[in-house]
Amino acid sequence: MISSETLKIIEEILQKNFFARHSNLVAPDLIGCSLIRVNAKKEIFRGIIVETEAYSQEEESCHGYNKKTNSNKTLFGDPGKIYVYKSYGLHYCLNIVTGRLNFASGVLIRSVYIKNLSERVASGPGLVSRAFLIDSTLNNLKIYDNNLLKITKPLNTINKKELVQTNRIGITKATNLKWRWYLKQSRSISKREKGDRNPPLNNHRINLL
Repeated sequence: MISSETLKIIEEILQKNFFARHSNLVAPDLIGCSLIRVNAKKEIFRGIIVETEAYSQEEESCHGYNKKTNSNKTLFGDPGKIYVYKSYGLHYCLNIVTGRLNFASGVLIRSVYIKNLSERVASGPGLVSRAFLIDSTLNNLKIYDNNLLKITKPLNTINKKELVQTNRIGITKATNLKWRWYLKQSRSISKREKGDRNPPLNNHRINLL
């Protein structure tokens, strides 16, 4: 029998059509959505996405800019596929494929706010993957049709004025594109825009859960 919590999650899962848009449209819309992991014991672990980055084949920092390879072929797949790669051989990064088939485009999940845990526990791509048990076994799964990892609609509406749009981090090409977004009220951001101070300690919980 399906529990009421599981049924609610199923009803709210973001479907393929949500991701069938340019990555720079999907990325800001993912802020405020829930990232949900179901472990081997069927326990549900949830967090709120608070920072994302967009990548697309037309710009040089995208993994698919030059050509399709065995390592990046998932990024050329259908929108809504999970694309996991290892950064500098150290930690896994979670991405969701966007756009259309045979065009490399995706959104990197940079930071997630997790209630009742340290505000910095998932404040960066590697930390997100550690907290949510992300590894290569999830690569090429459909985010909307698997039993391990899902993204659901926001619990509360996020006003676009609450987002900061700025440059991406850790890249050396196409650095001029402001394709990173984060929730200004969150303290779980990997790196804030210059001059943007952390909100007061208690404010980052407002409107998130």
